[in-house]
Amino acid sequence: MPQPKHRKIAVIGYRSVGKSSLTIQFVEGQFVDSYDPTIENTFNKLVSVTGQDFNLQLVDTAGQDEYSIFHQSHSMDIHGYVLVYSVTSNKSFEVVQALHDKLLDMVGKIQVPTVLVGNKKDLHMERVIKPEEGKKLADSWGAAFMESSAKENETAVEVFKRIILEMEKADGNAPPEEKKCAVM
Repeated sequence: MPQPKHRKIAVIGYRSVGKSSLTIQFVEGQFVDSYDPTIENTFNKLVSVTGQDFNLQLVDTAGQDEYSIFHQSHSMDIHGYVLVYSVTSNKSFEVVQALHDKLLDMVGKIQVPTVLVGNKKDLHMERVIKPEEGKKLADSWGAAFMESSAKENETAVEVFKRIILEMEKADGNAPPEEKKCAVM
């Protein structure tokens, strides 16, 4: 039986976009409706993806804005990033772009395993950011993109499974069905 791989993931974004709701939905399977600004919480969860167990440490960060100074702890030993905006907030979409730039500056890499998440997709009437806009931004970063609703467990689970796959890809461990051979 292979040992679980330890992976540390930071969940980052503007305030009240649903970072904690998404994280708690994934870890505990429940939707927390009350808004209580996060200072910083760490959650642990064991998950299995493509037959490999992962011991995840999720760092649910405080809401950031474009002026936030990134804490060094947000880059130390972090294997992947879940960047969250709300599809109901233009401001959060702008902020997530600024945060991504800061992140790359801080880690000193042109690319880190990232999933861009448009949260609150259930709020149809309030939507201001189209899925295509999120997808286009993620593509420009070489990141994965998903929309989610922290109210639905399956999308929360998908988000974290997706970041695991992105981290594995960065480590050169693409899942078997994705390995393609090209003869030049």
